[in-house]
Amino acid sequence: MGIRNIFSRQAKERIKEGLEVQEKQNLEVRDKLAMDRTKLANERTLMSYMRSAFGLLVAGLTFIKLFWDDPVYVWIGVATIPVGILVAVWGFHRYSKTKRIMEEHTSTYMPTSPIRTELVKQEKLDSSE
Repeated sequence: MGIRNIFSRQAKERIKEGLEVQEKQNLEVRDKLAMDRTKLANERTLMSYMRSAFGLLVAGLTFIKLFWDDPVYVWIGVATIPVGILVAVWGFHRYSKTKRIMEEHTSTYMPTSPIRTELVKQEKLDSSE
């Protein structure tokens, strides 16, 4: 006597329906976690740009301060400061662009489970009032 013979047909159908609901909920959790990972990756990328920009600024100031009597190093220092500022601006631009795209995608996302869908609809109604 196997496991197949233990459950009645109705019990099997209830278990199957429960598994389908659980699968939908698991997909929603996975989607939410994937979006959170994407947001964190975007923030990490911004911090990397800022770290690089800060390093270039400090390097430029160091060249100017330590080698003030050698014009070649002073010009290298003067050149790295604007590059550092450009890296910071470019990094913030990319961060903002990616954040905007993610917000557009998340605003159009609608969960699939009935309970979650009703909650989201109620939240949207409450926020619009």
